[in-house]
Amino acid sequence: MSAEFDREYWDDRYSALDDVWSGAANPVLVTETSDLTPGLALDIGCGEGADAIWLAGRGWQVTGVDFSAVALERAAARSRRAGRDPAAAVARAGRIDWQQHDFTSWAPPAGRFDLVTAQFMHLPSLRRTVFFRALADAVAPGGTLLIVGHDVSDVHATAHRMPDPDLFFSADEVAATLDPAQWRINVAESRTRTARGPDGSPSLAADAVVRASRL
Repeated sequence: MSAEFDREYWDDRYSALDDVWSGAANPVLVTETSDLTPGLALDIGCGEGADAIWLAGRGWQVTGVDFSAVALERAAARSRRAGRDPAAAVARAGRIDWQQHDFTSWAPPAGRFDLVTAQFMHLPSLRRTVFFRALADAVAPGGTLLIVGHDVSDVHATAHRMPDPDLFFSADEVAATLDPAQWRINVAESRTRTARGPDGSPSLAADAVVRASRL
């Protein structure tokens, strides 16, 4: 991991703001997993926990992993909030295991998860290829791999947030790491969404989206 995006960077970023992200589950996760039968899920780079909390609310048993202790503390607190239904909040929190790991030296257990999702998990290209293969290995037979990130075509539009072009990738790049004898590629595309530009005004962003099923 480049020094800019190491554990200290993310701890500082989360500590500086009450809310770094919106608190809502990533739209691609919602779209691509709503029809899946709940089982064991691994949420990589879970941040403040919105995706893991959403999955747990739908009945998944979730392992939420990040390398920022500050983010994980915030995520755990959010999952315990009662909201309108205290009993549901307790049940949801009990379905999530928050874990801190360094993605440059850790790999998840192989063949364990029915869903592995990594939303906007950006590593330098050489480490990214190795780590994405480790994520694929963690998917159980019949399970789903979902990887979403800033598309390489968006390198100039989002340079204010991620100045290193090597951190961007394409859907085809991710799909090419999956053995066709073991995987069926369901989705591999660049998908446009509305985001906020550097000045806060609406702008278009392109995401690389890959969803694959392990045979």
